[in-house]
Amino acid sequence: LYEVTQMKGDGETHPLLSPNDEFADYETWDKGNLNLSVAKKPEMLPYEYARSGLKVGLQLARKTGVNPYKFGMIGSTDSHTALATAEEDNFFGKMAAYEPSPNRALHDIVFPGSDLKIMSWEMVASGYAGVWARDNTREAIFDAMQRREVYGTTGPRMLVRLFGGWDFQASDAANRTPARIGYRKGVPMGGDLPRGPAGKAPTFLVAALKDPIGANLDRYQIVKGWLDAKGEPQEKVYDVVWGGERKPGRDGKLPPVGSTVDVPNATWTNTIGAPELAAVWTDPDFDASQAAFYYGRVIEIPTPRWTAYDAKKYGLKLPSEVPMVTQERAYTSPIWYQPAK
Repeated sequence: LYEVTQMKGDGETHPLLSPNDEFADYETWDKGNLNLSVAKKPEMLPYEYARSGLKVGLQLARKTGVNPYKFGMIGSTDSHTALATAEEDNFFGKMAAYEPSPNRALHDIVFPGSDLKIMSWEMVASGYAGVWARDNTREAIFDAMQRREVYGTTGPRMLVRLFGGWDFQASDAANRTPARIGYRKGVPMGGDLPRGPAGKAPTFLVAALKDPIGANLDRYQIVKGWLDAKGEPQEKVYDVVWGGERKPGRDGKLPPVGSTVDVPNATWTNTIGAPELAAVWTDPDFDASQAAFYYGRVIEIPTPRWTAYDAKKYGLKLPSEVPMVTQERAYTSPIWYQPAK
């Protein structure tokens, strides 16, 4: 399992690795060996992020017959407080020194012998691991982790499903128990697509339900990575289902959901987006000869970041570079497709 998001930044992808992904620059930490201007080692970047790692796995499988990077994706806090406080309005920082206080956002951390400095406002209120276990027992939870039927969130307790198969139909998304259809017709997140009928593209059943006390959902996306005819890795992000009456533009991009965030008062309203999203999606670019992976990414509507809650609570005026709004998200484990030999 790969910890795709945590207090020290988000590890799904990087804007330099995914320049066509409008949501790639989420809580990016270009620090230490990732600081391209200091380390001057941009060749390291593809090996530091989950999406690139998944693509490298496809390349290694093509070369060796084994994919060592078939990992599931979870979130964890990396905090040292023994507290489950990854929500923006209940963030207790990494350690006791960074629990809520009037000046915690402007603390700096300097590493002796280096020019690396981290501002505490860069800490991320993230993340949690979601596990689809058959029972609430240690054994069942561990079994679910072993089969990679897990997902990670940046804090919201949203419910996320992803199933892949060859026979899902649009009507399946209207079922109130999509998992029953998902397990019957396909494989869940973390699984491998079985060999499909000739000339048929895989179908995916996606579903997401908002955190009961959290924000509405902006969209459910599927991120696809594959190897082209030359064996080179490619990627594409598809908007599968979204809230509101928006329609993709001529460039294929879905317009932003908008924002209801009131930064001075650290609040928002659920008047945009959707409380749940469900759909069946068919890969329009499927090539049966090309190895691929698919994972889900669910984006919330904009909400106040933990820094906005601190500013409101303590009457602070923070520097302009401090982000005050966030768009929380969830990442599912991938489903892999391997062409027949």
